[in-house]
Parts: sequence; C-alpha cells; structure tokens
Amino acid sequence: MSSTSSTSPQDSRSGAAPGVIRVVIVDDQDMVRSGFAALLAAQSDIDVVGEAPDGALGVEAGRRTHADVVLMDVRMPGMNGLEAARQLLDPPPGVTHRPKVLMLTTFDLDDHIDEALAAGVSGFLLKDSPVAELVHAVRVVAAGDALLAPSVTRRLIEGYARRRPAARREARLRLNGLTPRETEVLYLVARGLSNTEIAGELVVAEQTVKTHMTRLLTKLGVRDRAQLVIFAYESGLVTPEERP
Repeated sequence: MSSTSSTSPQDSRSGAAPGVIRVVIVDDQDMVRSGFAALLAAQSDIDVVGEAPDGALGVEAGRRTHADVVLMDVRMPGMNGLEAARQLLDPPPGVTHRPKVLMLTTFDLDDHIDEALAAGVSGFLLKDSPVAELVHAVRVVAAGDALLAPSVTRRLIEGYARRRPAARREARLRLNGLTPRETEVLYLVARGLSNTEIAGELVVAEQTVKTHMTRLLTKLGVRDRAQLVIFAYESGLVTPEERP
C-alpha cells in the first residue's frame, strides 16, 4: 500500500561523523522506508539522514541533508524515481550538491535500467536483495564505484545484445587495443569486483587499479563503470553465464 504520510520529508540535520555515509531513503511505502532505515542505521558507518515518500520530496531531502547516497524507488506516484534521479544528478545552476543515486525496484525491466543509466545513477538493485547486499551496495556507491545486481546486469546485457547485433565485432576490435593487464582489470570489473577486491585479486595497490580504470575509460571512450561492464559483455570478454 502506498504511503499516506505527510508531504514533507523527514530529515536529520545533525552532522555525521567523518567517514560516515549520509543516506536518504525515497519510497512511497512507509514500511519499506522504515525497514531500510532500520537496517542501514544499524551500521556504524551509515547515517540515515532523511526519508521521503515521493520523488519531488526526495530531491528536496537529498539536497537539504547533503546526502552522500540517495536510495530511490523507481515507481512512485507524482514524480517517479527516474525523474528525481535526473534532477539530483543534473542540478540547476547554483545547486552544487550532487549525491550518488542507488535505484531500488521490484522490477528488473530493461527500459528502467537503460533510463537509470542514462540519467547517471551509480547503482541498480532489486528490493528483494539480501540485507548484506543492500548494505554493500550503499558502501560501494558511496565510494564512487558503480553497482548493478547480477540479475539486472544479465537482463541489461541481453537487451543490448538484441538491439545491437553488430556491436560485438566493433567491441572486439577495441578490446584488442588494451594491454593484458587492462583486459584483466576489465574482466574483473565485469565480474562485479570492486576496486579494493580487484587490488587483492591482482596483488597490486588500489591506486594502481584506479589508474587502470582511468585508462580503460579513456581508451574505450565510455563514461563510467557500468558502461565498462556493458562493453565487456558486448566484446565477448565475459558472458552472462559467468556472472556470479
């Protein structure tokens, strides 16, 4: 049942301790907001600073509280989550705060994923994901990485393959321009590893991984980590069956 709560968002303006992730939760269902808030507030490095029942109030809460991460439902009455994400990530002149946005939905439909990525969101997670996965997602997104739920990634890649049957040949040529180490990093990114996890896997410094990531983005001409994942699948470097 949709929320019938007040039209003004609840938010906390107390300053969070250094290193604590400030989170705003936007969902039209009271029980969902309360549940997510309780789960995240139990983490020592996460502070739930605001809640809102629709997209418009979510944008307001995200900006007012200077949230680091906004958990945004896709389908809500009034302004939906996709439009709210666009407003947060492409603010008007004079508004400098731009939080990370993690989309939450019960639907893993391709059109939602495409629109969310086009808006510049950092992550896309199904609402029925395990608690540990939700907490992990908030931390990953806050750290500047992108995150897609495994089932979402599979649907996304399969959708791209259907719409772009000639993409693999072009992507394969671009893949050949990478060094062996860059190819290895790309493979691990597509497998869902964070920069820290990649550094551990390759036994290198995390800063070295970040340098490789920057070079990959430049060489392949893509915008972000999510597009690197798409490229890895399009090129055939990784297949949907390999996704954990």
